[in-house]
Formats: sequence, structure tokens, C-alpha cells
Amino acid sequence: MKLDNTTLQAIDPSESVEEIRKVLAKARKHLRTMPDDTIPVDRARALLDVAEPLLGLGQGDEAWQHAREAFSVFVDYEQWQDAVETADILYQCEHKDSISALGQGIWLAVTYPVRAQSTVALLDHVIDETPVDSDGAAVAAMAAHYIVDLRTEGEEKKSLGFLTTQMIARVAKRQRGIEDQETLNTWIEMYKLNDVPELFKRLALIVDVLVGDSWWFDRDALREKLPVN
Repeated sequence: MKLDNTTLQAIDPSESVEEIRKVLAKARKHLRTMPDDTIPVDRARALLDVAEPLLGLGQGDEAWQHAREAFSVFVDYEQWQDAVETADILYQCEHKDSISALGQGIWLAVTYPVRAQSTVALLDHVIDETPVDSDGAAVAAMAAHYIVDLRTEGEEKKSLGFLTTQMIARVAKRQRGIEDQETLNTWIEMYKLNDVPELFKRLALIVDVLVGDSWWFDRDALREKLPVN
């Protein structure tokens, strides 16, 4: 996320409440003093700068209001990376629509070539939200692994690939008690998790369940703008 130097990109859990409050006060002042003719995307980023410390202070409801407004602006202006990261914040607000926000963030993250790390983070939330005996966690973990393979290279691929491999192993262990590579490979084949087209069809079904009828944007309109190839 491209934020200016006057704001904090992420809240460090080790920071004191007083430090976070200072960051919040600075972010609020910045937002309040922005000119009326400020570019909408810049204002949306300022809204997010307020939402992050609010979330760090446990004020999820107010953080949600700021982040939700920012999300709509990012989608309207096709700032997909910002929108995906905002969806992650909305999920963490523990609002009644947080699960819907997670699903919509995943849809954007898979549809558009955003950073693999952001996509992996959202898919990891699906594992946390999915019952142990459900295939949804396995689908999310394998989709994350595929996204990393597709969108990264070099050291990033190595580090994120290790992370997604651990995600897959964690799901296999909790679902079937699997701990060895041979059985893991059999499990992947048995559930057809290595069939990429089928995998993403199943992920689409999971997203539909997460979002329900609460879509905040027109998916068909966005699909029409996508390149044919």
C-alpha cells in the first residue's frame, strides 16, 4: 500500500497504547485538513491511515466505517492492491459483514494480479474460518500455493512458497492427521487439489458462501473490463 511518510503502514503489537493514540491523532489531523479537491484515492488512503490505529486500539466499529468508505473508492478507481489490503482490515474489524469483506477481497485478489503476499494473507483467514472437517481450508491453502507459484520469483517465491507449503501441511494434519510427504501427496491427489481449474471453481463457491448476497461491487461489470486473454 502506498502511504505517505506522515502515517503508519501497520500497527506493531509491541507499541504502547499511547504511541498508537499519537499515530491516530496525527492521521485524524491529516484527514481533517485535506483540501476539498483532494484526489479521492488519496483521501481513501488517509481514511485507511485512521482505520489502522483505530483497529490497533480495539475500536473496530469506527475502524470499519473508515475502511469501508475507503474500500469503495479503491474499487471505483481500480486500485486493486489497496482494495485487497483494505478488505483484510475490514475482516479484522470483527463487524457483522467482516466475513463478506473477506470473500470480496479474495475475489479481487484472485481476479487481479495483486501482490501474492496479500492474497495469501486473505486465503489464510479462510483456513481459520473453516471447520476442521471441511474441504474449504484445503482449497484455500492450495490456491494460495498456486498464486505464489504464478506471481512470484526468486527469494519471494522461496519464502512465500515455504509459507504456503506449511499452510497445506497444517490443513492436512488437522483434517486427516497427515504428517508425512507421501501421504500428503496422496491426499492432494485424492481431493483433486492439483487440478487447478477445478480448484479455482471450488474457491469461487467458497467465496460465494462467504459473501452471500452482500456484494459491494458489480462482478460482471468488472469481468467485462478484463483482457480477453
